[in-house]
Amino acid sequence: MLRILVVDDDKNIRRLIEAYLVQAGFEVLLAKNGQEALDIMDQKHLDMIVADIMMPFIDGYELVSDIRHLDDKIPILMITAKDAFEDKKRAFTIGADDYITKPIDLDEMLLRIQALLRRAKISSEQKIDLGDFCINAELRTVTRDGDVLDLPKKEFDLLFKLLSYPKKIFTRRQLMDEIWGMESAADERTVDVHIKRLREKFENCEEFEIVTVRGLGYKAERKG
Repeated sequence: MLRILVVDDDKNIRRLIEAYLVQAGFEVLLAKNGQEALDIMDQKHLDMIVADIMMPFIDGYELVSDIRHLDDKIPILMITAKDAFEDKKRAFTIGADDYITKPIDLDEMLLRIQALLRRAKISSEQKIDLGDFCINAELRTVTRDGDVLDLPKKEFDLLFKLLSYPKKIFTRRQLMDEIWGMESAADERTVDVHIKRLREKFENCEEFEIVTVRGLGYKAERKG
């Protein structure tokens, strides 16, 4: 059974989400603030985290930032009353995978949770199959229509990262830190250059496309 941690300082919201997710077949743990969430994360295996932004002691932004230092793969869905673009941008920039605003539509929340868990499963398997296109991280191979394509290491890593989390927006800074390393002397324009090369190589690809998200960064979208 998949285990989800729900973090919210509002007891009624915690209980509401818990009851809905338990009914959907999940095991649910609860935390009323960020510090409790980190303590639970230190003691229990978690498959996903659903966290409010406005909380005492450690707010949702700080919590997500702390989590990403511990685990860069666990899916995180943020829930908040804030719906301004700058709030969403900040959430994605620090490492949130998705964002939903209050009042919560529980059916929509469940769909988003299921989608994030599917993407996490694909990433953990180290292999992505999209029709006649396959990228294998273990073998570091890209095949299309049976032909093996030769990609430089950084291009391969960048493509696999984007395709592992379809529709997730990555900022240039995130991609620089994860692909080139935080100590790299290269600037964020390096990401643009590599994206351009990937687009040129896969411009006629029917399985996916790399989309520029203005003001944020890039994401991969699967076609069909």
